[in-house]
Amino acid sequence: MPGKRNAISGQFSARLIEMLESHAYRVLSVSAHRVLSRIEVELGHHAGTDNGKLPVTYEQFEEYGIDRHAIAPAIRELVALGFIEVTERGCAGNSEFRRPNKFRLTYRACKGDRGDGSHEWRRAKTEREATAIAKAARQEQAENRSPVGKNSRRRCGKPPLMEAIPGGENPHYCPSGENPHVLYISGHSPTLGASRGASAA
Repeated sequence: MPGKRNAISGQFSARLIEMLESHAYRVLSVSAHRVLSRIEVELGHHAGTDNGKLPVTYEQFEEYGIDRHAIAPAIRELVALGFIEVTERGCAGNSEFRRPNKFRLTYRACKGDRGDGSHEWRRAKTEREATAIAKAARQEQAENRSPVGKNSRRRCGKPPLMEAIPGGENPHYCPSGENPHVLYISGHSPTLGASRGASAA
């Protein structure tokens, strides 16, 4: 319509104002913001479909301006605060066997689920709680987390809040002959533990 003032001329990615004002969003690190934006870009490259099956490699995150050593902590932070789910963990190795992580944005619709997303980011009720969750996730080391499941593939829309991927310089590592495990953040604050319990209910 001629004269329409709110028209956007190109492809765009929408975020709820409620989310932008949330405690969880406001405590995100710069690296986490960039990781989140790059996953949104990937959703756009898939024409807004395939949420939950969005592959983004570490090379693509680096090309987007994220230091390689900051990628894993940023992903853990986003998972812990409820903005993304790692639906399928990737594996490193020869190009023949290498595969990237696959992601789901919790605030966008996902095929097979009702509504516009699961919105786990709403669970942090105070800035203090959100800060504690983010800090614990960024500092978490791979050796401090214990596998509690047999496979990280999950149905869209039902992730535990604390689900995360291995950290360190090789977060795509997948032991030969083993299935990827669902890993949870440990060494957390009491507030963080309460969030995990609520998500498991």
